[in-house]
Amino acid sequence: MLLEAKIQKWGNGLGLRVSGVLRDMPQFTVDTPVEINVTPLGFTVVKKSRSSKALPFSEADLLKGITADMAHADCLAAPLETEWVAA
Repeated sequence: MLLEAKIQKWGNGLGLRVSGVLRDMPQFTVDTPVEINVTPLGFTVVKKSRSSKALPFSEADLLKGITADMAHADCLAAPLETEWVAA
């Protein structure tokens, strides 16, 4: 699909408004992560694929060897009677 648009002044920079079909077909929403590929002829914008990179540490690794004293469990505030919510 070929669409035409105009780059316009936006604050101190330039902007290309993403609306209508430009927004709806790739299902862009606020805070959609994108990748921008820049070439001498222009740029392309594509939704960033969800990363399947594993985190370097598991939760079990992070909690290995921790004790209540090391976690400062003694510093936790006890909830007041009026703070309990009935389910």
